[in-house]
Amino acid sequence: MLDAAGLRVMKAIADEGTFTAAAHSLGYTQPAVSQMVRRLEERTGTVLVERAGRSVRLTEAGRVLARHAHEILDALDRAEADISAIAGLRRGDVRLMAFPSSSATLVPRALAELRESHPAITVKFTEAEPPESLAALRAGSVDLAVAFSYEGTDPGRGEDDLAGLEVIDVLTDPVMLVLPRTHPLAERSEVDIADLAGDRWIAGCARCRGHLLSLAHDAGFAPDVTFETEDYVAVLGLVAAGLGVALAPQLILRSVSHPDVAVRPVSPPSRRVVQIVTTPDLLRVPAVAVTVEALRRSATDLEARQLQPQA
Repeated sequence: MLDAAGLRVMKAIADEGTFTAAAHSLGYTQPAVSQMVRRLEERTGTVLVERAGRSVRLTEAGRVLARHAHEILDALDRAEADISAIAGLRRGDVRLMAFPSSSATLVPRALAELRESHPAITVKFTEAEPPESLAALRAGSVDLAVAFSYEGTDPGRGEDDLAGLEVIDVLTDPVMLVLPRTHPLAERSEVDIADLAGDRWIAGCARCRGHLLSLAHDAGFAPDVTFETEDYVAVLGLVAAGLGVALAPQLILRSVSHPDVAVRPVSPPSRRVVQIVTTPDLLRVPAVAVTVEALRRSATDLEARQLQPQA
């Protein structure tokens, strides 16, 4: 029934006292103001302005509408200012969820760059492995998910429907073999996974454990998984103590190490792909878009450095 233009006219009439002065303050013609008032009166079903010669007086309904117009237009102005600030990257909140090994490497670089280039943007960060992060994205709990998938699979792995999502590959992450430095195969430059069929294994997250089972199956054995932990510092400790061998992504081995652990390429080679996942609409939100670009640059930097895990 009401619109912002009509409310601005009623406010101007209340402030200026005549149609002519109101029209001048708004940059309208006097007939245009008269027409808008008549349209408002038709919509509201009551008289809003009493014409008295060249001057006008607001009726009771007109005064009520003008009073509310002040409040409503002030709120609209504040809303427009807030939206303008978000569109212009003068403010913005981004909810980011990433898997643990990326939160120790890729994510900090991106957030540091973002704070430097766009200090008004606030990133709220939480940790979760896929598929939990993908489910959170689907539910609208986060705007961006940093996920991963192993070669030959997709980030959803059937656990989450990726239809309608934007999946951006940003980093190829080799999977390395981690074994005790005293292990008989530790001196090899590369280790065939089939040669570890008789070893005990330490597995990580559910997705990583599934990858280990798949590699072992292809190599003709079922791994004896003795320990399971998603904490790679704990994985290295268990391996160093001689309690088993493990697979670990190079991404995390760039930031953690252990003097009693040897890290070797595994044969056949294994890789995972790090991905940023969001929705097409969210990708058009300025704060989300610049966060994606910061994550991409961080991933490019990590890949360009080609840092090797400690031997």
